[in-house]
Amino acid sequence: MNLGTPIAIGNTAKVYLYKNKVFKVFNDSLPDKESTNEAYKQNYAYSCGLSVPEIVDVTKIDGKQVIIMEHIKGRTIGNLLTDNMEKAEYYMNISVDIQMEIHKVKADSIEPMYEKLSRQIESSPQLDNERKSALKKKLDSMTFENKLCHGDFHLFNLILSDHNVTIIDWVDSSTGDIRADVYRTYLLYSQFSVKLADMYMRLYCEKSGLSKDEIFQWAPLIAAARLSECVSTEEPERLWEIVNQYCPI
Repeated sequence: MNLGTPIAIGNTAKVYLYKNKVFKVFNDSLPDKESTNEAYKQNYAYSCGLSVPEIVDVTKIDGKQVIIMEHIKGRTIGNLLTDNMEKAEYYMNISVDIQMEIHKVKADSIEPMYEKLSRQIESSPQLDNERKSALKKKLDSMTFENKLCHGDFHLFNLILSDHNVTIIDWVDSSTGDIRADVYRTYLLYSQFSVKLADMYMRLYCEKSGLSKDEIFQWAPLIAAARLSECVSTEEPERLWEIVNQYCPI
């Protein structure tokens, strides 16, 4: 089946627009249940009343796992910001409000954050056993709430159309502590712009009442988990520095 040229290419899948539907075609290297697991999480977020693309089907095309979903017309807020950096705080305010709406949702039917982080830390080839043990001890000491966390929340996963914002890419979502989710977003922004990352953190803290210090308690755990993802655009050395700074051994 010829879906044409991808409209987006990520670490785990290629995305196509075909007959006014979005086809997310997963890489062959992923586990057999990758598409069904992601679709379940996206459907869960949709069922919570959040603005999320509706799943049309989960299937296989030419032997590849595929999620077919509603096409949301519009542009990502990340692209809009790139075109007009003077509106950075305006767009970041919108994104923080949306993330806080996600964090209000009490979730208990998707993967627990504790299990997700524990698995990622254990599977990271860059961490030795002593470091893994220290990180797991810290993870065991953390308080978890059953709140919905997106896990990959940033401006390029928000589509603005007709004054509505749709949240995409729910593969990393889990139920857990919102402070961990906030630090994850900060970590993603700081990879490209410390100024934007600091703006995001300031706005989230002002609106939520959380402090930067309590959010940064999650720094070594989220950075260590990020190491396991082996993302080509990420610098392992940067993540290592964060782990060493906040979880020395």
